Order: sequence, then C-alpha cells, then structure tokens
Amino acid sequence: MLEGLVQHDHPLTLQHILDRMRRLYGDSEVVTLTDAGKERAVYAEVCERIDRLCRALESLGVGPGDRVATFAWNSQRHLEVYLGVPCMGAVLHTLNIRLFEDQLTYIANHAEDKVMLVDDSLVPVIEKVAPTFETVEHWVVMGDGDAGSLRGAIRYEELIADQPAGYDYPELDDRAAAGLCYTSGTTGNPKGVLYSHRSNVLHALASCLADSIAISHSDRVMPVVPMFHANAWGLPHASTFVGADLVMPGRFLQPEPLARLIEEERVTVAAAVPTIWADLLRYADEQKPDLSSLRVVPCGGSAVPLELMKAWDERHGVTVLQAWGMTETSPVGSVARAPRGADGEEYWTYRSKAGRILPLVEARIVDDDGNEVAWDGESTGELEVRGPWIASDYYNDPSGREKFDRGWLRTGDIAAIDDHGYIRITDRAKDVIKSGGEWISSVELEGALMAHPDVLEAAVIAKPDERWQERPLACVVRAEGCDVSAEELREHLRSRVAKWWLPDEIAFIDEVPKTSVGKFDKKVLRKWLEEGTLQRQAVGAAES
Repeated sequence: MLEGLVQHDHPLTLQHILDRMRRLYGDSEVVTLTDAGKERAVYAEVCERIDRLCRALESLGVGPGDRVATFAWNSQRHLEVYLGVPCMGAVLHTLNIRLFEDQLTYIANHAEDKVMLVDDSLVPVIEKVAPTFETVEHWVVMGDGDAGSLRGAIRYEELIADQPAGYDYPELDDRAAAGLCYTSGTTGNPKGVLYSHRSNVLHALASCLADSIAISHSDRVMPVVPMFHANAWGLPHASTFVGADLVMPGRFLQPEPLARLIEEERVTVAAAVPTIWADLLRYADEQKPDLSSLRVVPCGGSAVPLELMKAWDERHGVTVLQAWGMTETSPVGSVARAPRGADGEEYWTYRSKAGRILPLVEARIVDDDGNEVAWDGESTGELEVRGPWIASDYYNDPSGREKFDRGWLRTGDIAAIDDHGYIRITDRAKDVIKSGGEWISSVELEGALMAHPDVLEAAVIAKPDERWQERPLACVVRAEGCDVSAEELREHLRSRVAKWWLPDEIAFIDEVPKTSVGKFDKKVLRKWLEEGTLQRQAVGAAES
C-alpha cells in the first residue's frame, strides 16, 4: 500500500537540461566573442546543432562511456560539446590548456580519449604533444584556422553540416559518468574526477538557489572561469537549466574586452578568479566603462582579498561573492553571503569567509587524531565534506585513495566552522601553491630545480602576491663550488614546467632546514619569509 505512494524515480540527467533549452528557452541566446567580432545563436539553434553533433560523433565511432576530449576556450561550440557528449551517453573530458606537455600526455592517455576537439587558436599548443596521445582516433578543429600537423583533422562545421536533423537520445542512468576533469592540486600525476549526470544536475540546481549564486532566467551570465576548470564552476549547466543567456569571452580574457562585453551585452553575472577582477577594477577606475548591469560576481579559485570585495562594492555597487570548492566538489561547496542582520564589520567578516555550506553538502572538521571538533568558529582541523556532487574516489587511480574516508573527502584545507555553518579557511595541509586560481605543485618544481647540476637542494614555498594571491618562491642551495644564477635557474625551468609556474623570485640559502625525520621543514622557511630574513632575488616576472 505504502509502496504505491512512492513517487516515480525520474532520472536526473543532463538530457533534462537539454530538453528545457529546446522546449522552454528556445529564444535565450549564446554570444561568443571571436577574432571577427561576435557570434550569436539562440538556444533553439544550439540544440539543433547539438543533435547534429551527436550524430556526427556517433559516425566517428563514439559509443556509451567513450571519452570525448576538448582543448578549448569558452564558446558556443564548446557549450554544444558540453551538452551533446554526455547526453548521447559518452563522457566529456575537458583538458586544461595551461598544463605542461607531460601532464597533457599523461591525462589524455589515462583517460583514453577517443576523439579530441580543439580550438583552432590552440592547435599550435596541442600539435606538439598530439603524437604522444595513444588512444585519440579523430581530431576535430573548431574554427577556420590552420589545423597544423594534426593527423586527419576534421572541421567541426563540416562534420555537423553533413548530418541530418534530430537525434534519438538513449535512456541514461543518472549515476552514469557525464564528465571527467583532472586536478593538478596533488603531488604526482594529476587525478581524474568523474562527474555523474545526477551530480551535475543537482550542482546546477544548487547554483540557482537564492542563497547561492541565484542564477535565473533573467540573467546574462559570462563565465570567464574556463570551461576546462571544474566545469566553469557549474555555470554552463546552471545557466542552461534556467534559460539564462550565456556570454562567452573566448580567448579574450584581458580587462578591455571583458569590460566591453559586460557593457555591450549587459552582463548580470560574471565569474572569474580574483586576479581577473583586480585587473578589471584597475581598468574600470581608469577607463570608466559602464558596468552597472553587473549584480553579482562569483569569485574563487583562491581567497578573495577583502579590499578587492570592498572596492567593487563601494565604487561600482557590485557584489563580489566569494565561494569555496575544489575540482573534487564539482566545485562549489559553500558561498559567502552574509546572514540577515549582519552589518558593518560583522558583514564583511562573513563576506570574507569561505562561505556557508550549501544545501545537500555535509561538512566536518577533524583533528589530527581523527576526532570531529566543535562548530565554534575557533577550533580548527582538516575540512572534510561529502554530498551528492562530492567525489568519493579518483578515476582509476588507487594512489589517491587516502583523500577519501568512508564517503568523506579530505580537502587538505585547515579550517574552522561556526555555529551557522560558515567555513573559515586558515591554512592548507599540503604545500601546493595556488596562483591566480591554478595549482602549482611545489614538489614538482623542487624536482625540476634539483635536476640542475649546480643545485644541491631546493624547497619551494608560497609567497603572498598582490595580483596572483600566491607565487612560488624557490629556496635554493647551490652545489659546492658552483655559482649558478637566478636567471640561469629560471631558464633551466622553462623547458620543464608550465610558464606560469616559473618563480619570479629565488632565495639562495646555505641549507634547507630539516624536520626530525629529515624532511624539508617549510614552516621554518615560511617563518624566515615572514621575518624578512630570506634574501630574495627577483628574476623575470610572473607569466600568465
């Protein structure tokens, strides 16, 4: 009797979002900034193109569970792949275009990508490593630019133009994989995080809540955060879910084109890491563009400086909304909206925290002995989270399983939670460096430095940076009798790490301090940095 009252278990798949785009929001639009100007298409046209794309990929042999990779900027075409690939039952794999070549090779081969779609402007980057991709059978170039040496490259527009209209979408299990994204925020090889249809849909729904980002049909959303960076914080899914317009900046991420897009397209929601907003604020102060359409700016990737939030609020009436999350959390786990009644300094204290835990996300703080600590806002420990869009393991990689504890994700962040559920991040348990919202592995940088014959030891720590929030500081011990220079070391690193990993300062020291078990004691190095006793040499400049 009671069983008959249980409601039908309707699958939560991205096909539901695609259907809403087609049936409810056919006149919503996607705007993409290109070299030639702006391209526009309404959702009805986008959905028709997605149907053709699914047919085209099927003709290339893509079947259920196959990985289809993208190496692309934020654009309409990328959005079509974003929705088409999972809705046909395959798995979307977004490659981070800023990774070093060895990492790209590892990731593409580990994921076993079958088809790879590449923006024409990025062909010179990917063609260098394309021969090392062991499983890629087809290359599809998005745009009319040179396809370079990509073997048998197919043009995206030609590929879908030859397909008949419509597509018979298969019935999908909502717990099936929809997306795959790799995090480089760990030591060793990047770790793959699989997102299910269900997790993507629920995460999108949470982004539309009033106490979250509050995305609605009336918004025009500009994801500046890359679509290869943890699903662009879920904004493409959330926006299409409710029929918000999307404004895609393509490869134009500098202040002038971003300001122009906001002004001309009347963008209401725009999301990016703090560095972007600091640069855009300086531009706005000088050039005075009309940014009055902006209502909220979700900001994360690294801690948002309080002064940056205050400046946007005071000078432009824009709420820079700090959020916290990781690739493993899809990524949004908390959003820093102040509670009702908060004003003055209390208001900004709440706004500067990592935020209040979102509905359906559970969190706890665990001390060194594995015991939960009180939510009193002061007691600290490692932040652990779980929920329907939180990863429970890494894809095909047992080496990362220590990050997971019986359904809980060990975030590596040291934090406190107050009795209202607001998270305050106090430190990070690991020594990775977050620069401009992207992770830099101190361990890998140290290995690359110590590969130089004139370097005896090297330890890398984070130093505060006004623009990038953090930059790597290399503390180097020269080999006896050697006098290698800071410039020589930076040049040595150029062929070994991504350019934005290159330190802009190097400190030469007599010995790296050690712990009682012989490990590098970075706490001492950080203390020396804080006290100003590290003699640093500037070398080059941080490269984006």
